[in-house]
Amino acid sequence: MGKQLIAPSILSADFSDLKSDIEMVNESVADWFHIDIMDGVFVPNISFGMPVLKSIKEYANKPLDVHLMITNPKKYVKKFAELGSDILTVHHEACGDEMLNLIKDIKKCNMKVGIAINPDTKIDVLKNYINYIDLVCLMGVFPGFSGQKFIESTFKRCKEVKKLIEQNDSKCLIEIDGGVTTLNAKKLINNGADILVSGSHIFKDKDPIKKISDLKQI
Repeated sequence: MGKQLIAPSILSADFSDLKSDIEMVNESVADWFHIDIMDGVFVPNISFGMPVLKSIKEYANKPLDVHLMITNPKKYVKKFAELGSDILTVHHEACGDEMLNLIKDIKKCNMKVGIAINPDTKIDVLKNYINYIDLVCLMGVFPGFSGQKFIESTFKRCKEVKKLIEQNDSKCLIEIDGGVTTLNAKKLINNGADILVSGSHIFKDKDPIKKISDLKQI
């Protein structure tokens, strides 16, 4: 088994039978559940909110990696902690100067903290935070919709983040979210990726448990 963590993205699950898909992930060799919360403002789509997260927590027996694609995330930190989030990732583009305070707020609530950046955001924006966070979530697509084509420049960006982590002696992990498949996973891992988020590639497969295992074994 590879040492990389696999986090199936629930955005691509079957919402009419969510419990079955959660149980499938529980049974698989996946490490985390990746859950995208979208508000229709920060991204042009609305996913699901707190009641659905609460239901996922009820059945999931692996950590919840909650990715907030929302404006004003500061307002909801405590609520997401109460709902059982283990990792809370916020977008740099949504936080601006609030970021350091937000990191403190998330840690105070005993959650791990991640910063996500869009494909067109410079890696430099992470410099001031790399020693305070647990993960960097590099978007391999523009956020908002599952099933998009992977943006090739993500490989180079992953390498840049890895260099930044090493230069600062940080323990931060690199997560890749969007367009991850068994075809590009090896190259991502070779460029420094620690966590692979994969959605439609897993859930649309006829044998999703095997697909998760294939990603894990790369």
